[in-house]
Amino acid sequence: MTEDRMSRRAVLGAAGAIAAGAAFMGLGGPLPMAEARTAKMEKWPWPYVKLDPAETAELAYNEWYRVFCGAAVISSVFTQLRKKVGEPYKSFPVDAFIFLEGGMSGWGTVCGSNAGANIVTNMIIGPRTSGSEDGMLMGSEMLQWYSDAKLPTFTPKEPKIKFDMPTTVSNSPLCHISVGKWMKAADKSLGSPERKDRCARVTGSVAYHLVEMLNDWKDGKYKTQGAIPSKMYGITAQSNCGDCHGSNVPSPPTAKKI
Repeated sequence: MTEDRMSRRAVLGAAGAIAAGAAFMGLGGPLPMAEARTAKMEKWPWPYVKLDPAETAELAYNEWYRVFCGAAVISSVFTQLRKKVGEPYKSFPVDAFIFLEGGMSGWGTVCGSNAGANIVTNMIIGPRTSGSEDGMLMGSEMLQWYSDAKLPTFTPKEPKIKFDMPTTVSNSPLCHISVGKWMKAADKSLGSPERKDRCARVTGSVAYHLVEMLNDWKDGKYKTQGAIPSKMYGITAQSNCGDCHGSNVPSPPTAKKI
């Protein structure tokens, strides 16, 4: 057989495979399956079974050393639900949220663990567009809890760093304030092993409290303490603006009556 005839046969074979694939798609193959999976992911609430807060916190702590704060919180919950429930958790791209590290791509905005917790509540319970505000309000409650708690509240069974861990109250859900206050109290640098382990423990702390709230929600006992700050202040805000802004706190103009 000549090289030319071999090439022609290869081309015809490839064309036939493409045609067969197209026919398979049209007969209810991968495309309808993908559409069905998407539809299932956008139907709320997602199936949830109660989880052990302590086990979840351990998972989150260890996952921090792989994917950092935000993705670790998501992973600690969704990895368990992949095994216990299956879809839609199996299709959720947990590792894509590694960018939440350091207050989102290292910019020190909202702590990644808070962002991860909000993703979990809004994926499981549903976003406001689904007809329920509980997902968003539970996320808001998490931000308030994080701001008020002496963090970290969680101590792993086998800490990667043996250290007399100080606890601090951030009065803020923001990464740079939370980390900055702890660094000052502990006299440790950003790159120190102690600071890293502190953030891993904070991630475990958030995962622990998140599952406590989700379990109450599953039992029908959850009554949100979350609030939407913009409804209170007339501007997107948090309650401790004075910590950073001093007297130079922006205020919204008085709403004009129509």
